[in-house]
Amino acid sequence: MVSAAAIAIGTSLGGWRLIRTLGGRFYKIRPLHSFSTQLSSAGVIIGASLFGVPVSTSQVVSSAIIGVGSSERMSKVRWGVAEDIIIAWLITIPASGLLSAGAYWLIVNLTS
Repeated sequence: MVSAAAIAIGTSLGGWRLIRTLGGRFYKIRPLHSFSTQLSSAGVIIGASLFGVPVSTSQVVSSAIIGVGSSERMSKVRWGVAEDIIIAWLITIPASGLLSAGAYWLIVNLTS
């Protein structure tokens, strides 16, 4: 329930920008592509969950959309937008690790 509520709040506050980007900024999705993207994303996410591997659903879906667009024609993907997203991923992962390490350090040092 908490996860569903967090996802709903996140989508209502800022998710429309993400949805607009995924839905058409780097590849114009049609219903068939959407189905293929969601099916492959679900498979990756379920597989990762079964093995206990943490994955970002937005990264999985973004990658699936790029894959579907590339399979139709490489030139249909707006690679500049895809590059911006990949750079954001490369910045986000270490930044979140550093932030969580800092929070852990604060908790450990303030409670002792």
